[in-house]
Amino acid sequence: MADTPILVMKGIRKTFDKSVALDDVSFELNAREIHGLLGGNGAGKTTLMNILYGLYKKDSGEISLHEKKINISSPRDALHKHIGMVHQHFLQITSFTVLENIVLGTEIHNKYSMDLSVEATKIQALQNRFNLAVDLNISIGDLPMGTRQKVEILKALYRGAEILILDEPTTNLTPQEVDDLFKSLRVMVDQDLSIVFITHKLREVLSVCDRISVLRNGRNVVTLKRDEANEEAFVRGMVGDEMDIQNSVIFSRGKSGQIGAEHIRAEVCLHLDQVQLASQGSVPRLKDISFKLRHGEILGIAGVAGNGQRDLAEVILGITLPTGGKVELDAKDILAMPTNQRLESGIAYIPEDRLLDGFLPKASVAHNLILGFHRKAPYSSGGFINWNTVHRTAAELIKTYNIKTSGPSDVGGNLSGGNIQRVLIARAFSKPANLLVAHNPTRGLDIPSMDFVYSRILEEKKKGLATLLISEDLDELLLLCDRIAVLYRGELVGTLDRSKFEKYEIGRMMSGYRAEE
Repeated sequence: MADTPILVMKGIRKTFDKSVALDDVSFELNAREIHGLLGGNGAGKTTLMNILYGLYKKDSGEISLHEKKINISSPRDALHKHIGMVHQHFLQITSFTVLENIVLGTEIHNKYSMDLSVEATKIQALQNRFNLAVDLNISIGDLPMGTRQKVEILKALYRGAEILILDEPTTNLTPQEVDDLFKSLRVMVDQDLSIVFITHKLREVLSVCDRISVLRNGRNVVTLKRDEANEEAFVRGMVGDEMDIQNSVIFSRGKSGQIGAEHIRAEVCLHLDQVQLASQGSVPRLKDISFKLRHGEILGIAGVAGNGQRDLAEVILGITLPTGGKVELDAKDILAMPTNQRLESGIAYIPEDRLLDGFLPKASVAHNLILGFHRKAPYSSGGFINWNTVHRTAAELIKTYNIKTSGPSDVGGNLSGGNIQRVLIARAFSKPANLLVAHNPTRGLDIPSMDFVYSRILEEKKKGLATLLISEDLDELLLLCDRIAVLYRGELVGTLDRSKFEKYEIGRMMSGYRAEE
């Protein structure tokens, strides 16, 4: 790794209306380096790289490439300067082949016949060079997420990228796919590429990056070499003094006394028996789903996104009716029960899509905090809402859950994504419940907020709350759960007790292997 930087961003400032996203931020990338860019949600790391890639224009500051000042006006301009970016959410046409997706939007050698053999030869050379083997003739829609990510990297390399920006590249990957990605990144830097690795996951940057820079609230905090760094130093950089790190759940690693089976009771809270959900053409979205969840237990549902997790949550809540099977809550059949009655019967819900399913952007923060309970005491009496009670309760929840807002009357749409998530969590925990169905509950939250949510889940567990934790964050599941069941293409392929947790075994199951295999 050379010590002379090939890329320098200096004094970068970016505002959105009155919000300052980046405030005098500087960043350097050396040749043949993997430089980790670490920070919580809203820290400014993706905004900084979007400026480098030409998606945003900086308000002020300088960018130098190979010691020459440059301006980047668009992604096409960035690619012309050999800067490529792989986004967290892939832009792919699922009905096209791998080859067609890679060459889409570029000049074709035989554009009249659409013979792509020349392009295929060039891509195969890149695959060999960078250890990125993918069948070029298979449809994108038939590939797992890890392979689809390889396609996005090949797309950037095919366009000549020598500096590669990866935004949260391990989202939706199994542990095995993460290992494969890291091996490929090492091959790339050995072949003279330089990589910016954007993430919020501490252990990843410590395992793959040469240097790590931390941003917090749009400002530089620290840059350290990997051998100078540790998790605690980076957490302190990311959160400042907002969190008691030594006593946090996140850093307990599931030690005895924090998480265990001592609060699990004999009574079954939720029972699913042979639940089926068929889509058009009778292709099952859920197939023979059966499990029991007991009071005081946290059951995790692991799986790559899109394998039936949302369908499972919506069947339990009554949003979607199954085509077969039974759903019981505390030994009572609730299949015929509408969603509002299920909520009143003791189910709390944190939905996956907070804007679509759980939040009214044009309503006030107070309205959103009581949504679903607004017709019940103490918020309503005789058909009229008691606004004094609503605002008093909302003010208490805003303080308890540290929701950053001007007050209960603030318009919900003014909140950031992370604060909207806090509203949903506050609402879920503000009413007595027997069952919590939480779907990616900490998505969009910073580390102190995540730790707060984990603490609340564990506190409620001690009181007998049964929790179905559906999450694509395997570390989250390994930390909190008593058991983990793996969902693959709508089917449970296995369940592991806490004593048998092993992330690579879970990773194999996330790829479709059954536990007995």
